[in-house]
Amino acid sequence: MAANKSFFGAEGLLPTFQRGGDLFESKLSKEADIIAALYLLVIGVLSTLGNGYVIFMACKRKKKLRPAEIMTINLAFCDFGISVTGKPFSIVSFFSHRWVFGWGVCQWYGWVGFFFGCGSLITMTVVSFDRYLKICHLRYGTWLKRSHAFTSLFFIWIYASFWATLPLVGVGNYAPEPFGTSCTLDWWLAQVSLKGQVFVVSILIFCLLLPTAVIVFSYAKIIAKVKSSAQEVAHFDTRNQNNHTLEIKLTKVAMLICAGFLIAWIPYAIVSMWSAFGNPDSVPIEFSVVPTLLAKSAAMYNPIIYQVVDYKFNCCRPRKSLQKSNSSRIYAISSCRRSLPSTEESVGKHEE
Repeated sequence: MAANKSFFGAEGLLPTFQRGGDLFESKLSKEADIIAALYLLVIGVLSTLGNGYVIFMACKRKKKLRPAEIMTINLAFCDFGISVTGKPFSIVSFFSHRWVFGWGVCQWYGWVGFFFGCGSLITMTVVSFDRYLKICHLRYGTWLKRSHAFTSLFFIWIYASFWATLPLVGVGNYAPEPFGTSCTLDWWLAQVSLKGQVFVVSILIFCLLLPTAVIVFSYAKIIAKVKSSAQEVAHFDTRNQNNHTLEIKLTKVAMLICAGFLIAWIPYAIVSMWSAFGNPDSVPIEFSVVPTLLAKSAAMYNPIIYQVVDYKFNCCRPRKSLQKSNSSRIYAISSCRRSLPSTEESVGKHEE
């Protein structure tokens, strides 16, 4: 406790919920804690089973994975990781009406959540930029290999590790949430020191705004490209039109995944920024738990998106093609991606 207060400075500068008392005691009612615990339990089970299934299917055909499949498997791994290594601590703490694991595990919990969360966002950023190059710069798809995908994975994990580890080495900190039964980045450091402000602003720019800007730019360009090429597609033969449709389906899946992630995390980011640069005491503790729980549900969405789109995709395919793909498909993104080279070739021929 003393060490944490010395990091802030004077106790009078602390937010109300950290001025004395037990930081790990729940500030919510016992009924609210039980509801939150049950909610996280359902989210955790669904996320673990869904993403675990995706990873299992990928392991069965790991030597045949294409670059796009490798990236989406990495996204499933991030979601699976945060569900297995993070959510059990929150569930137990909500049921116990306090954080029961101490400062050391609080630091671990904060690191795990930030590491896998940052990894998910950067993975989606890479996927969105890949879609932009694939649709708006068609020749890009001719040289994308597995080696490029693994290089991207290396960058993603180094990037996430760097930003997640900074608070553990004295640049920033991990601390309890205002409601006491979970831990996160210590956003309130920005209230008391220039060092804290630089840390929070850096996290905001490089782990939220910049990746989000790339995602928005990529899909805005894709939408504009699709609209401008609609008349050209109408002149393709049936086979090429089908290939173009698969390309668009793949892009829609990626857009849904990104939208789900951002919708889940943006409210939490807004509350965190207000805690950092506004008046932390003006955010009711009962209200602050809602964005946190919403953000924790992000890991559950992707397997649902995969399965829903995969079902619609298979229902629209010829029976012979469906039987052929069922033996090896992972989910919709994998099936759609197999048709990309022919799409580019068809567009190239049309331009000629």
